[in-house]
Amino acid sequence: MRLERVWLIARSGSQAAQRQSRRCADDLRSQGVAVVSAQSGAAADPFPGLLATEDELPDLAVVLGGDGTVLGAARHLAPLAVPILCFNVGGNLGFLTHDRALLRLENAPSPPEAGTSLWQRLRHDRFALERRMMLQARIHRGDGVEGELHDHHVALNDVYVRPGPDGLPPTCVLELEIDGEVVDQYRGDGLIIATPTGSTGYAMAAGGPILHPGIEAIVVNPICPISLSSRALVVPPRAELSLWPLGESSRRVRLWKDGAHAATLEPGDRVVVRRAEHPALMVQLEQGPSYYRTLTHKLHWAGSLMAAVPSHN
Repeated sequence: MRLERVWLIARSGSQAAQRQSRRCADDLRSQGVAVVSAQSGAAADPFPGLLATEDELPDLAVVLGGDGTVLGAARHLAPLAVPILCFNVGGNLGFLTHDRALLRLENAPSPPEAGTSLWQRLRHDRFALERRMMLQARIHRGDGVEGELHDHHVALNDVYVRPGPDGLPPTCVLELEIDGEVVDQYRGDGLIIATPTGSTGYAMAAGGPILHPGIEAIVVNPICPISLSSRALVVPPRAELSLWPLGESSRRVRLWKDGAHAATLEPGDRVVVRRAEHPALMVQLEQGPSYYRTLTHKLHWAGSLMAAVPSHN
């Protein structure tokens, strides 16, 4: 990998992420790398400013934070084919991130990496690029005019529709069409459309299936449906899904992308969701990554059972 320009994106409000960002910046600048540092968080989105003011795109974006920081970076950088390297510094669950110990490979326990810095390893192409499928959503307004450019949204985890806070009861009715065929009318708290990456997020919390990220598919998962027949669906990645909010004009619902508010919808509006043209390029450092080990560790699978009865495996 050419390593001449690097963006360091640190989670805002995290002192640990800020300290690590300064250390990485000093290390990279000592090697002649041009570095731009920025903070990202719920109230700080650095990417519009960076993309407007920087003359060149970076060779790499290093994200220091949790999954939320990674999702924000992926939404902006995936369409530009910028590789993203993520470390869990100041984050919580960290499904999408490396352990912060890998920031300094010379201190890592793996013998093959002893004495090798992170930046040397990247320069010598000792990594893999993992392509994570993303979703794009476009809004068509009820007057028949397609939404403006700002109504085009991308997401790495999911897009979902839920009632707005100004609604009377916290429920809504959503009609789902897949590839031109009406599938169901969901009455409940909303509907999640997720990627395999996002299947371990909100969709899993709502009772949906877990999909391996090596599978390209789309999960459609209702949120607390008021019907035993409304079940989660897994559809092909090339499917086109259309959502209509139904009901009175006073019942507005909101569209969200990766947990960030995207737009407010009214009856007659339509949201079209499909696979995005560009995947997120995630730099993978582990030589033998295991998705199942990540699930076991992050979700605490079989923790009490293994503690009580040690396994011979």
